[in-house]
Amino acid sequence: MDKLLESISDYVGEHISEFHQARISKLEKLNLKDLLKSKNPYLYRAKNLNTPSKVVESIASAYMSSAEETMFGNWLEGLAIFIAGKVYGGKKSSAQGIDLEMDKDGIHYVISIKSGPKWSNSSSMAKLEQDFGRAVKAFHTSGNKIPCVPIEACCYGKKNSTSDHTVLAGQDFWAFISGNENLYTEIIEPLGTDAYKQNEEYRKEYEKMLTRFEKDFANEYSDADGNIKWDEIVKMNSGAKNK
Repeated sequence: MDKLLESISDYVGEHISEFHQARISKLEKLNLKDLLKSKNPYLYRAKNLNTPSKVVESIASAYMSSAEETMFGNWLEGLAIFIAGKVYGGKKSSAQGIDLEMDKDGIHYVISIKSGPKWSNSSSMAKLEQDFGRAVKAFHTSGNKIPCVPIEACCYGKKNSTSDHTVLAGQDFWAFISGNENLYTEIIEPLGTDAYKQNEEYRKEYEKMLTRFEKDFANEYSDADGNIKWDEIVKMNSGAKNK
């Protein structure tokens, strides 16, 4: 194992629990109404989910899957900044919309790190372009003479650039910040550190949440015969605010 990968393994071993604890914290703070408000009730009625356990489990699974994607994306951002710091002296940026700044081969790079390639729409991409413009301008206003290049980075996947800035995704991104073309596969193993133990703890908390929410759902949104009161769920989810 080379020194960089050894450092990455040490970093993961020290910090991966932060992701798992964030998942558990998300469960602990969640309540049934917030969960029901977060998803489309018409979809779940159309799927014929006709018991409290089926409704709660389906919505909770979809909610947590989305939340985990965001949480792990934030964690990977920290890993990327750590690697860039080790190899090129990169640092977390304080500029709006920019996550990492680093110098490489006589060029200063301002990098916005995304989890995957399907993060944007036209308005979010326009905002990113504005953030890049401000960051480049601020860099040159400070008297720096070397070129400043903005990069949209995706931790996984593949993506072609459709804008003026450079896009690096998956292998290209990890190689760019590390100088190692194979890093994108080599970091998989360290990420499994204590995975069974960490996920077993999460599973226990998740099952507790399901049991609690199923009981609350049956009490609040089921009639005496056990039928789900879909109209009450829709009213709570989508009723006009002024009422």
